[in-house]
Amino acid sequence: MTEIEFAWTALGGDPAQVSCVSVVERAGTLPARLPVNRLARACVGACALAAAELGARRAGLGRLPDAEVDDGAVAAAFHSERLLRVDGREPVAFAPLSRFWRSADGWVRTHANYPHHRARLLQALGLPEDVSVADAGERIAGRSALEVEDAVHRAGGLAVALRTPREWAAHGQAAEVAARPLVERERLDTSPARVRPALDPAAARLLPAAGLRVLDLTRVLAGPVATRTLALLGADVLRLDPPHAPELPDLHADTGFGKRSAALDLSTGRDTLEELLAAADVVVTGYRPGSLDRFGLSPEALAERHPGLVVAQVSAWGAYGPWGGRRGFDSLVQAATGVAVTEGSAERPGALPAQALDHGTGYLLAAAVLRAVTEQSYDGGGRLVRLALARTAHWLTDGMPAAPGGGGGAGYGGPDAWLTETGSRLGRLRHALPAVSFTGGPAGWARPPVPWGSDPARWQ
Repeated sequence: MTEIEFAWTALGGDPAQVSCVSVVERAGTLPARLPVNRLARACVGACALAAAELGARRAGLGRLPDAEVDDGAVAAAFHSERLLRVDGREPVAFAPLSRFWRSADGWVRTHANYPHHRARLLQALGLPEDVSVADAGERIAGRSALEVEDAVHRAGGLAVALRTPREWAAHGQAAEVAARPLVERERLDTSPARVRPALDPAAARLLPAAGLRVLDLTRVLAGPVATRTLALLGADVLRLDPPHAPELPDLHADTGFGKRSAALDLSTGRDTLEELLAAADVVVTGYRPGSLDRFGLSPEALAERHPGLVVAQVSAWGAYGPWGGRRGFDSLVQAATGVAVTEGSAERPGALPAQALDHGTGYLLAAAVLRAVTEQSYDGGGRLVRLALARTAHWLTDGMPAAPGGGGGAGYGGPDAWLTETGSRLGRLRHALPAVSFTGGPAGWARPPVPWGSDPARWQ
């Protein structure tokens, strides 16, 4: 079974449809010890296939449009947040306190890009606000890696001890992750089939998700990649953020294509939230599991109030197991699951050539939403789809044989052929072109990103 077929089957797709996907292999894309290029190719290919399937369904076509996965476009898309330029300026990738640190007995990986996460990290370590990187490193060097991990977690911050693949395999969360499917899929209710307006073949290919209203409650990076992809395919995506916690500007610029952006305090804006939910087709969440439940946003509560919704959730570690309630990001998952040791060593940890767990999971999440909408069109029912970066990491490390380097075939020559420039209210943007490609499909987003929080919290 190929990786694309595995991903498509995990999404509930018909394996026979994989024959509609062709691959342009290019040497040297996403080079790594782990088969990152094959994982990336599979995630994007499955998403393209899901888009083609929905378009064929809405147009009444007997055969799916042909999909193509080009390794060059995929590699550029998986580096999108790094390749972005705003008026020629390079993006800010990581804050100074987001890094690997030497501990007394190994290494610790922290994440402090957001101000509140930085504050919690400093609190856990007993450090002042104006601490230098050197002083922070000295404090961490005097503690064990697990001690730092536990202390920062208790403070609500983000830190994990570096683990080897064997050490992760012995962890309770690893067993929980391995026991779950790559894509968790559940039926939430017995509502009748949702028949979407029929589209003529050209329109269905170009924008198969046209008319879908997607409420985007996600943060960097997997969730926003998923909703950016749905916007590419024609969905009306409205992203909501808390007014007191704006998204990081460069990440907002990269993942905001095709979307509208509004700020809403869910504690005081419950009536507005309910109005949005009543007219939504899809709700995508990317916060720590359970953190939005108090706002009535658990899958069960949503299904009770709004039958027929597609609820899509993505998290770092999964919504189960001893780490089910923990915060996390791609870099932390790489460190904890043994990926960083595989790509480097226990003495000098490495990293994947891109935040492939984020991007790969994001494309799979978008594909899961599209497949759920297709299934609803003939079988009805609200749907829950759930993915986790740690489960995607398990697929990468244990689900496919390692194949160092890129594939054969055409040359790569770098990402320039898959970059373009677009004017926007944020400035002149250089950005990656879409990687999702199928016959008659969209070549780009309908509109560039808008300033964060600049749209009203209502549907168009």
